[in-house]
Amino acid sequence: MNWAAKIVGGRFHYGWLAVAVVFLVLLAAAGTRATPSVMMVPLEHQFGWSRATISLAISVNIALYGLMGPFAAAAMQRFGVRPTILTAVGTMGAGVALSAMMTHPWQMILVWGVMVGGATGVAALTLSATVVNRWFSTHRGLAMGILTASSATGQLVFLPLLAAIAEKHGWQAVVLVVAAAAAVVLPLVAFLLPERPADLKLRPFGEAHDAPPAPVAAAQNPLKVAFGTLAMASRTRDFWLLFFSFFICGASTNGYVGTHLIAMCGDYGMTEVQGASLLATMGIFDLFGTTLSGWLSDRFNSRVLLFWYYGLRGLSLIYLPHAFGIDFFGLPIFAVFYGLDWIATVPPTVRLATDVYGKEAAPVVFGWVVAGHQLGAAFAALGAGMLRASLGTYTVASMISGGLCLIASVIVLRINRGEQRAVAAAV
Repeated sequence: MNWAAKIVGGRFHYGWLAVAVVFLVLLAAAGTRATPSVMMVPLEHQFGWSRATISLAISVNIALYGLMGPFAAAAMQRFGVRPTILTAVGTMGAGVALSAMMTHPWQMILVWGVMVGGATGVAALTLSATVVNRWFSTHRGLAMGILTASSATGQLVFLPLLAAIAEKHGWQAVVLVVAAAAAVVLPLVAFLLPERPADLKLRPFGEAHDAPPAPVAAAQNPLKVAFGTLAMASRTRDFWLLFFSFFICGASTNGYVGTHLIAMCGDYGMTEVQGASLLATMGIFDLFGTTLSGWLSDRFNSRVLLFWYYGLRGLSLIYLPHAFGIDFFGLPIFAVFYGLDWIATVPPTVRLATDVYGKEAAPVVFGWVVAGHQLGAAFAALGAGMLRASLGTYTVASMISGGLCLIASVIVLRINRGEQRAVAAAV
């Protein structure tokens, strides 16, 4: 870490550079996760695969992305953040490159579903929670908001470009571009991401100089840590409230809108580039909305923030089928309101998990909560594809997704009421 040590000095805290490196990792992973939505129509045309078949591969990808979270957080504690991320990003890039040769649905399920899904699950929100808790004592919400916004920025950077490449050069060229992006990230992680502030003789950002140093947890088996933390957290009501609200979050974001919006736009006569541009526009607003959400979660009640986020998202999704019938203003209104809200739920959810379970356990607990998020996303990706195949429209799927969000807005008001904290501490 000699390169990193040379950067330390003055008023600049290296924690912000660690955030920048992780932001780029998450950016590449977000672009990778968004790629199947661009490939859906080209694969349908070239191979005759149905949207339900393609959605199955995407749902496996999404489910593994979530299920890897707690094990990834535990692996980072056992083996270190840098080795874990280097392995994941390398596997992700190799899997994406291999997919250029696929010709059968089972190959897409194996490569995009299993290989890429598992790898992107390591470079995910649990990585953000781990890095933020290690490098920051204050401004955690803001740092988490910035890292969470990388998913939106990934769409902003990749989707219109990838859609244009798919139209002109085919889907194989798309996967090669994404694989190259993953390769670019590897040296940044290798040279610029220290394990902890103490490696550079620093304290976490905002920590008092006379504060006792944080203890480093003893190395343990990642499987034991992951399942042990699940056993502890699952005995508390707050865990299940976090889990099921985030299940709905995943179902209503990358499971439904992130997977099917481009294809939905095609049903209304829009091109893939137009659909991808709509997602990118939403990404711009989410970049601001999620960063702002992180700032707000440092200052206001996270339960109340989540109530408004889920409620407004639900109303936006119920409005979506009608937006295509409104000239000029219909889709832009949806893009603004839904975009600002897309993943703004993450910073206050992480804040609640940390408040209830503590800094050390929170990343692993949050990993299990993210598993719920991605199981919901897998459910919505497959379910919406099946509804579209049987009904010929996404309207029913939009209404179901919006209704679930309204339910989540009520659920979150019961999180961290105080009576669960003693239970978690006693286990």
